[in-house]
Order: sequence, then structure tokens, then C-alpha cells
Amino acid sequence: MKELLYIEIPTPNTNAVREWLQQQLVMPIQTNLAKKYITPEGIRLAFSQTNFDSSANSTQQSVNAVLPIELSIFVWSVQRTTYLKVFRWATEPVPQEAALLQQLTQAVRLQFPCHYPAPPAIDPTQSIFEALAPYYPKTVKYFRTMPNGEADLTRAYWWEQRWREGVCNPQQPKQVVFKSEASLPTKDPDYDLIYIGGALGVIHAAVMAQLGYRVLLLERLPFGRMNREWNISRAEFQSLIDLGLFTAAEFENLIACEYQDGFHKFFDANNPPQCKAPILHTPTVLNVAIDAEALLKLCGEKLRLAGGEIWDATEFVRADVGSTHVTVQATHLPSQTARQAQARLLVDAMGTASPIAWQLNGGRAFDSVCPTVGAVINGGFEPGVWDAKYGDVLNSHGDISRGRQLIWELFPGRDNELTFYLFHYHQVHPENPGSLLEMYEDFFTILPEYRRCDPDKLVWKKPTFGYIPGHFSIKGNDRQVAFDRLIAIGDAASLQSPLVFTGFGSLVRNLPRLTDLLDTALRHDLLAADQLNQIRAFQSNIAVTWLFSKGMMVPTGRFIAPERVNAMLNTFFGILAGEDPAVADRFVKDRAGWLPFNRMALKAAWQNPSLLLWIWDLAGPKDLLRWVGSYVNFTLSALISWLLGWLPDFARRIQPWLEPRHPKLWLWLLSQSYALTYGVGQPRSHWQINPSAAKPLLANRSQDDPLAKIIAK
Repeated sequence: MKELLYIEIPTPNTNAVREWLQQQLVMPIQTNLAKKYITPEGIRLAFSQTNFDSSANSTQQSVNAVLPIELSIFVWSVQRTTYLKVFRWATEPVPQEAALLQQLTQAVRLQFPCHYPAPPAIDPTQSIFEALAPYYPKTVKYFRTMPNGEADLTRAYWWEQRWREGVCNPQQPKQVVFKSEASLPTKDPDYDLIYIGGALGVIHAAVMAQLGYRVLLLERLPFGRMNREWNISRAEFQSLIDLGLFTAAEFENLIACEYQDGFHKFFDANNPPQCKAPILHTPTVLNVAIDAEALLKLCGEKLRLAGGEIWDATEFVRADVGSTHVTVQATHLPSQTARQAQARLLVDAMGTASPIAWQLNGGRAFDSVCPTVGAVINGGFEPGVWDAKYGDVLNSHGDISRGRQLIWELFPGRDNELTFYLFHYHQVHPENPGSLLEMYEDFFTILPEYRRCDPDKLVWKKPTFGYIPGHFSIKGNDRQVAFDRLIAIGDAASLQSPLVFTGFGSLVRNLPRLTDLLDTALRHDLLAADQLNQIRAFQSNIAVTWLFSKGMMVPTGRFIAPERVNAMLNTFFGILAGEDPAVADRFVKDRAGWLPFNRMALKAAWQNPSLLLWIWDLAGPKDLLRWVGSYVNFTLSALISWLLGWLPDFARRIQPWLEPRHPKLWLWLLSQSYALTYGVGQPRSHWQINPSAAKPLLANRSQDDPLAKIIAK
């Protein structure tokens, strides 16, 4: 028996495909040469012995005489899509076999083309449940059981609609930032910093408030509400402790769960032998589950204690940038009243849906996105389904599904809680922006395939969802993250890793760098666009891996071998599994250096030469040339970092003399120093300098200032 064809048919209606095969499929070659028989899962095409090549040797003829001379065509359903395979029973090809398979594939593609449904328009008089139930029945069913399900489903619908609007009109981003020619204010602005976005925004806002800045935070939702959970490692969270935002004791109280090991495993039943891989173990990657809402609440308390303010349920409308201040217009949603505030600097932390990010980058704010859905489940699984000592960092249980390679994450939470995510890497396309609601219908349908359960018995606590962006950077300045008196951070700046792909982890890893640079700019009023654009968390070692995420995207309207993405993932992760555990840990945490990256890339190409052709097929020559630019920049950055490794320490030694005299030069030198360390994935926890040399710098700071403590080390 030999497998001849394996394709995915992008429809959840497997019965319709089966009936079409059995009742309607007619191919000219099959009509003349074979007879069709109906089977429970498809059809058989039976050929007579006379159709076989009489020149076959006697052994082949005797085998063919015993085996049925048939092609078996059958379909099945996994991951809410349909798969089709063709097997041949005979040892020799049936007459015109290649042409027959080609005709079958073409007929299937014509009958069941790609389809990318969009959510329906909602009648304002209907509830969100009534409006969406005909289209997403399981989604509505299980959101109804969640404590704030109606509001959360409305939020998911709103987020998708806003995302689609931006993607489908990429050349006409809504202008929300304006250059103002208004006269100078008669007094200083009330705030130094206004943050828009209360998730990642409040973390950074609290740090800056504790440094003595007057901070205002605007949040569209009631403050503290989160549609995601956050996981991180102890070593990465330490940067928040070093900055003084949390004490070690407070961090322990924020931990919902800490697991012993995390697994990476991708479905490989249909992979060739060189593309099968063992489980990759990463015990210190995303192994600490943070109580996200408790973290936000604590950050909010610290922000207020430091003199900051929070305006929640307040939606950003526009920003008018003047020569000395920026004016923010907003709307208080419950009362629909206008609100206004002025500050020296505006910080955009609105995430992927940020209209500021879309405007600054001419509609090309992101090159890719990970539509992500999931839920926190507080029990209801049968014993033995999952051990809370372990997490699934990355897992797939099937091949490509309706143009997406679906990937799961599973993290233990507090008590009996388990947090699930389902996502895929997605190429931003106006005909196919990526749908949260379609993903949710998948999630509730296929969760029992991933982990044995009865969804009706599960205790649904809250949903987790969002669009996580990605930008294919070549070098550090090829994306606009700033305007005069305005800067973007987090997901609004596409601060995203291709592997652990969440703004939280990337922001935390780079927070000391961002804080130091922003503090320097504010102290010297270096708030022009060209100065603020130096404050970014670009890493050349991450930028070079964007081709990795590109290889996991199925281009809109195209069909590729269903097993291909899993085969590529297993190639890379199988190599990581064979490396020293520390190498895998650094790679997944965005800390891989030039030598390990090149060694593993060469090993992957040697082990699976087809990989290069697959990437060429998916990326195309244009993106491959772009990637060459990323690789050259990574190589040069690594070389410069090696040659100038002494510069960051030297810069700190001359800081007391240089900064007061030439603050612009100091900001540039400081950003270059961070590029030599953080920028190549080699952060330094503190600077080893002579304490006496730092005294002029610390003269204007409190002894309790966290940055002063770090510098004084």
C-alpha cells in the first residue's frame, strides 16, 4: 500500500466533501479506466488487470494478481477542517495515475475553494449573543457561561472589527496625531507623561512615576481588566525587581503557579523521517504564571501612591502636538463627556489596534500577526488529563487547518486553573485579516481533540484573546516608533518575539533599557522625533528570526502540503532538543548569539535540505532578499558588539562629564551602548562603574531612586 496524495480541504463540513466524492465527482480518466465504489469514508476506484503494464516482471505480476488494483480515496475531520488521502493497493502505478491525481486535486480546489468569513454586522437592538449565535454557536454557548461573557464577547467582536478596518484600509489610516500651531501655554503641563493603554502601559507608567515624574494613564476598559494571562521566568521578572517596581515578596504573591517543566512538541505523523523530533524540554521558559489582574492592580496602586492618576473607561480620540507640550483629547465612555489633558510626552501603549501606530507607519504598522484566543478554565477535567506541574509551551495536534497552522499553549494557574491559548502565525492581508471569532469557534470545537474533556463540564472562568503583532525589521531604524513628543512601546511598537511572541515578555526584558533612555530624554527635554526614535527595544538577533515566523504562514489563497509547517518546526526544535539545555533556553528567550544561530541554521539545512526550498516557496525572492539584509545587519551588529564590548563601561565612566555638557551626544551614546548589549541579546543587569564617578549624576536623585541604585552598583 502506498500513499499517493495528502491534501487539506478548507471546510469544516466533511460530510459535504464525502457526499460530493461519492455522488458528484466525475473525472474523465477515471470514467474510462476505473469503476467507482462507495465506501463509508469516501470511494474506491477499481481498475482491471488488463489495464496494467504487461511488461512488468513475473514477481510484480504475481503481487498485482493478489492485491486489489484500486485507489482508495477517503476523508476525515480534525481541527474543524477536512483532510483527504489517496492510497494505492497495487505495487505498480495504475494507468495515468499522475494525471488522475492532478484531476482530483483540481476538482477538489474548484468545489471547495479558500473561504475567509468575516463577522456579521450587528444590529444595535440585539444582544451580542443573539447577533452572533447563528454564525458562531459554540462561541456564544460557552461565553454565556462566563461571569462577564457578554462584555468579553463584545470586546472580542470590537477588537476584530477594529483590526479588520485597519488591515482592509491600509493606505488610509485615520489621522489621530496632529501638529499644533497653538500658542504656548501660560503654565507648565499638568503631567510629564500621559500613557494610553493600561495593560503594558501601567507597568512602565508605574516605574516612571516612582522616578518622580507626573504621570496620567488612560485606559479604555475598567482598569485592571485583562483578556490575557502572562507567563514569564524568574530571571526575566528580576528586571522589575531591580528597577524597584516590586519587592521580591510582592513578586512571590503575584505568582499564580510555577511549573517544573515546559514542553514543545509538534504533530509529526505525516512528516518524513528527518522531520520528526523528540519533545523539547524548557523548564525555565514561561514557567511562572503571573496573576495578571493582581499585577495590574498593584501597579495601579504604586502609580497612584507615587502621585500618578488613572482615567479608566476613557477612550483616546486625538493628540495635538505643540512645541512644548502635547494635548490629548479623550472621551469618558460612561458619561460620553470630553476630557483633555496636557503633558510633555505621550506614550502609546494601546497595542496592535493602536491608531497612532497605523498613522506613524503609513498603514504598515505590522507585517504579521498572531490571532490568539483561549480561556482560563477552573476545573472540570477528568483526573489524569493534565498534571499542573507541567506546561505546554508550544504544541500542535494536527496539520494545516483552513490555511493556518494552529498551535496550542497550556499553562497551569492558581489552584485548579489551566490557561489555554490557540493561535497561528498569519500574514496580514486585506482579504484575510485573521479572525478571532473564527478562531474561537475552532477553540471550543477542537479543545477535546487537544486535551480529553467534555466542554460542557468545564468551569469557564474568563476568555483570553488578542492580536499580537510582528514587524519584519532589517535594521533598528526601519520602523517609526516616535513623533515629536510621542513614543510607542510594547505591541504598539511591534515589540514582539517570533517564538514567545507576546509584548509582556519582550517589554519586561527590555524595560531597564527603555526606562534609562526615556528618563535621560525627559531630564534633558530631548523629545523631538529623531531623539525619541533612538529609544527602542530593537534586537538584531530577534530581527534575523522573522524568516522563521514567515515560514509558519500560509499565504492567503494558496494551498501547500498540510504537513509542511509541522515539518519545519520539528526540524528546528529537534535540533534544539539535541543542544545543551542552556542553548535552547537562551534561544527561546531571545538571547541566542551569532555563533549558536549559525550553527543551528547550518545543521537544519544539512539535516533537511528541502527546508531551503520550502522557505523559498513560502517567502519568495523579495522577502528572502529582505532577510539577507537582516542577516547582514545581525552579523555586523555581532561583530561591532565584539569589537566595542568595552564601550558601555567606558560610556558610564565619562557620563558625569559628558551628560551635563552634551546631553544629545550622551543620549546617542547611551542608546548605542544598549545596542551593543541588549541589541544583540546580551543584556547586562547593571553597569560596573566606579561609584565616585557616578556622584555628579546621582546628585539630583533621591537615595531611594531605583535607577540611582542600579547605577551606583
